[in-house]
Amino acid sequence: MNRPLNSNLFTEAVNTMPAQAISDDVLKEKYLKDGEHSVGDLFDRVAKALASVEAPELRADFEKRFRQNLEIGAIGAGRIMSAAGSGIQATLINCFVQPVGDCIQGTDDAGYPGIYEALREAAETMRRGGGVGYDFSSIRPQGARVKGTHSRASGPVSYMRVFDRSCETVESAGARRGAQMGVMRCDHPDIELFIHAKDKGDLTNFNISIGVTDPFMQAVEANEAIELVHVAEPNEDILAEGAYQREDGLWVYRKVQARDLWDQVMQSTYDHAEPGILFLDRMNKDNNLNYCELIEATNPCAEQPLPPYGCCCLGSIDLTHFVKDPFGAKAEFDFAAFGEVVKVSTRMLDNVLDVTVWPLDRQRPVPQSSLTRSPSTWPPSQLAP
Repeated sequence: MNRPLNSNLFTEAVNTMPAQAISDDVLKEKYLKDGEHSVGDLFDRVAKALASVEAPELRADFEKRFRQNLEIGAIGAGRIMSAAGSGIQATLINCFVQPVGDCIQGTDDAGYPGIYEALREAAETMRRGGGVGYDFSSIRPQGARVKGTHSRASGPVSYMRVFDRSCETVESAGARRGAQMGVMRCDHPDIELFIHAKDKGDLTNFNISIGVTDPFMQAVEANEAIELVHVAEPNEDILAEGAYQREDGLWVYRKVQARDLWDQVMQSTYDHAEPGILFLDRMNKDNNLNYCELIEATNPCAEQPLPPYGCCCLGSIDLTHFVKDPFGAKAEFDFAAFGEVVKVSTRMLDNVLDVTVWPLDRQRPVPQSSLTRSPSTWPPSQLAP
């Protein structure tokens, strides 16, 4: 990481807005550490920490560049600004996606961690300051047969409550509340339970989203029925009600009208702004890495679809500093200056990956993980339990 970087086009930050009391309060409560008294102290700490992985002869130069970028409003996300250079064993990565398999412990046949192993991994990630997104579609539905104990499965929503309580209990590094995203595919047999899981105030430590496929949306448009399917065999009572196995091996628990399901989602969204919608097929088709990874979920705020154990290394740039002659007759955007700031920001976020504490070894940047399901196994419910 010693490649040169051109920063000749930096512009000066101009801030005419007076400081607000609430901004000072947030700065002191969430970001300043012992001995720090101003945002300048915060920028000094972060710039020094992120430049520390540069070649020794380049560190001073990059510390200066990172500091300039921070001043101009090109800052790291909350975890970076809070923990970088602080000495605490917290991650600088805001959020992760972690897999959940269809077994209680160990790993399932697809290589995904069992439910309670996934819970342990999530607790460690949140303890270090990271939020977590999950796809719970692999977990067999309510009423599915559990051969090992001759019992009935309780379904993914019941296990989500366990994750919800764990998130409530585990305080994230820096006294931040934990954050979670729960995803379920639109063709999972428990999808209606999932849609209405938060109707009565349950799962308060989750955002939830429906993973929608192209065939489902086509069925909504055509007002057709869809099959709710899973690889897990239904129990006898569900079989007696008409469940059957398809030629591809999946069990059809029942059929529903796609438009009715969509109306339930829209009504729930109108009532309390959830669940959200993730267009899974579109995400995977548009993903430049679709040849080697499959996206099943997003981070808790849903701005970044991620593969299993993928992470959000986030930053933001205040674009107002690049507007020339604002509100004037010749107002324009300074793309050249913006491009130089983007270069430095990219370098800074790249360094975050070297500086950060990784809650789990599997989250470290590595070649394609063996736990990343191939697109050829899409959808996930086709995998053996």
